Amino acid sequence: MSGPVYFVSGIDTGIGKTFATGYLAKLWSEHGKKVITQKLIQTGNVDISEDIQQHREIMGMGWFPEDMTKLTMPEIFTYPASPHLATKIDAREIDFQKIADATLQLAEKYDVVLLEGAGGLMVPLTTELLTIDYIAQKKFPVILVSSGRLGSINHTLLSLEALKIRGLPLYALAYNLNDESQDAIISKDTSEYLKTYLAQNFPNAQWIDIPVVQHKDPLMD
Repeated sequence: MSGPVYFVSGIDTGIGKTFATGYLAKLWSEHGKKVITQKLIQTGNVDISEDIQQHREIMGMGWFPEDMTKLTMPEIFTYPASPHLATKIDAREIDFQKIADATLQLAEKYDVVLLEGAGGLMVPLTTELLTIDYIAQKKFPVILVSSGRLGSINHTLLSLEALKIRGLPLYALAYNLNDESQDAIISKDTSEYLKTYLAQNFPNAQWIDIPVVQHKDPLMD
């Protein structure tokens, strides 16, 4: 592959992976990188990936040619559920080779590919394969999306432990400021705790703040 592929996962559903992915693509594009996003598996949609559509809106771009050919959204299932359940309802299996081939084609053309997962690291893609298993097979560095909401310290540390157990590299922790606790004391402490934990246990990982946006709901995952 010519360009790196970063796998964007989250500590929980609704943590803001889609916005973080689109924001990072926009940020790195503005810094001269040729960036494209891809959705590993999209559920709850028909024909097009709403997450990819949101990425393009955040990036301030229209559809890429690779969106039109579905390289960025190789597998779409109709039921809004975990992939292992969505595949059962649609009565077809995930074509993992199709996904891998699409990622490879994107990486050969772009400087960076941001590959957004569905839910968190332990979400089952099939009854035998977890998302983190797929990441481990491909050896993708991970961008983990977290926030200052109550409970995120626990969820973040569990996710980081899972990465450590499998020997997976953490490229960055993306801290979503759109998902802060309503209690400013909790938010401040969560940020400080996670920054200290990251420095001690993942010293090579970056900390990236994902800034607050005015119109949150249409862009949040």
